[in-house]
Amino acid sequence: MRRPPAIRAEEPAGDDAHAGWVRRPVTRSRAGVLERTDDRVAEEVPVALVYNGRPHVVMMATPRDLDDFALGFSLSEAVVADAAELEVAATRTLLEGIELELRVPAARADALERRKRNLAGRSGCGLCGAQALEDALRQPVPVADGPCIDPRALERALAQLQAQQPLAAATGATHAAGWAGVDGAIVLVREDVGRHNALDKLLGALVRRGIDVRGGFAVVTSRASYEMVQKAATLGVGLLAAISAPTALAIQLATQARLTLVGFARGDSHVVYAHAGRIHGAEDVRA
Repeated sequence: MRRPPAIRAEEPAGDDAHAGWVRRPVTRSRAGVLERTDDRVAEEVPVALVYNGRPHVVMMATPRDLDDFALGFSLSEAVVADAAELEVAATRTLLEGIELELRVPAARADALERRKRNLAGRSGCGLCGAQALEDALRQPVPVADGPCIDPRALERALAQLQAQQPLAAATGATHAAGWAGVDGAIVLVREDVGRHNALDKLLGALVRRGIDVRGGFAVVTSRASYEMVQKAATLGVGLLAAISAPTALAIQLATQARLTLVGFARGDSHVVYAHAGRIHGAEDVRA
């Protein structure tokens, strides 16, 4: 019996622009011609968030921008209320994955423990393991009024987002979340194998850079699930545009949170599902 081949050690991706992918040997077929070559493959590793020494969650994530991820997750999941309450004390690369040691005020850690939400997250699921309905269906405070966006600004943001995804260009396996100003110019992009993780990374980066979320909008390369709306609204984002569809629960939450929810945002077309008033002309359309 042939022994299975040993797993190759992951080689460094090289420069920072390509961190988050590794090379793997593949057999490629093109027009009937077989070729043995290397391919660039997105990394997906367990990332554990440990608050005050207590394990809370393990997410399958791309191992880059992890400080942004820790802050964005902690804020969007209401673990802390302010960036000043969170300290990334250590980042440990272990055989099993990456562990982020986080410190929060004792009262926050105790409240988190009471929520009993030790869950094993996956790249496509942000609520797996929630033990109470109030944990899963947390209602954010309604977001404040924000600027109106010209539809052409939305088109510009979508075009720029597509051009600013080095991980997706290299691997074809990651989601992206981008932040645009009112003119549609993309100022920040974060990528990850998980759509929730990409959004958390973006939200964390916005807070760390002191960018006012009332002065722009978010675009994501995924569907708009309930969790995506919940995370965006929790941090006060007024407009979330997704290239795919929303769910019914996402529309319901967006309506309650006064968040403008856009789906099927592709090229020069889009569909507004909630609070059309933040997009010029959309609220004037009558059935």
